[in-house]
Amino acid sequence: MPQKLHCEVLNVVDHGEQVYSVFLKPHSPSPRFQAGQFLHLALDPYNPGDFWPESRVFSIASAPDDRSLLRITYAVKGQFTSRMEAELHAGREVWIKLPYGEFTVSPESDACLLAGGTGITAFTAFLAGLPAEYGHHVRLFYGARRPDLLIYRPLVDSALQRCSNLHAVFMAEQSSDSTDCLPGRIDLEVVWKSLPDPLAITYYIAGPPEMIRIFTHGLNQRGVSANCIITDAWE
Repeated sequence: MPQKLHCEVLNVVDHGEQVYSVFLKPHSPSPRFQAGQFLHLALDPYNPGDFWPESRVFSIASAPDDRSLLRITYAVKGQFTSRMEAELHAGREVWIKLPYGEFTVSPESDACLLAGGTGITAFTAFLAGLPAEYGHHVRLFYGARRPDLLIYRPLVDSALQRCSNLHAVFMAEQSSDSTDCLPGRIDLEVVWKSLPDPLAITYYIAGPPEMIRIFTHGLNQRGVSANCIITDAWE
């Protein structure tokens, strides 16, 4: 059952290019949530019993086992996130309600995770908790505008060292001197050719709406069944 919680902003990290991470400390422990679920964030005051104020939804990037500190990451794209950029700072009070969503990676089959920009936050809690003995192959394609905006790469690298069944490809739209970061956006043709059996895998897509649309259409065109294409399409 979702709960409404009063929170203090502990810290805001500016990653550049108007991409930020916000660390929230609820005044009481958050309810239990699953990796891949999201929360609603409200900037205006809320009085219990009144109507819930305007809010936006953000994937919970922190792990479910730490319910005393929640992390979200966002890019400035519209009026609400512009307010977040201008108003959020350490000590600011906000309201959240959580948990919501069913965007969870099934442990019953191989998975291909397609993450564009801050869409990676839909997968970070799953990756952070991925055990060494995970029984299925997980292939992650993680793209951003620049290599330094792959802000959750350290978390992915840690998971790669721990779990031999995790495989990752990093991509950046702008040029990079890095030999392990491919140039350009995540491309379905590259994804398709890299998979041993692309029709026997479940695809999870999180990122900008246009990316979700293009990949969903492309996978359908290649014969992937609808129940094997899971999208984080709440934007």
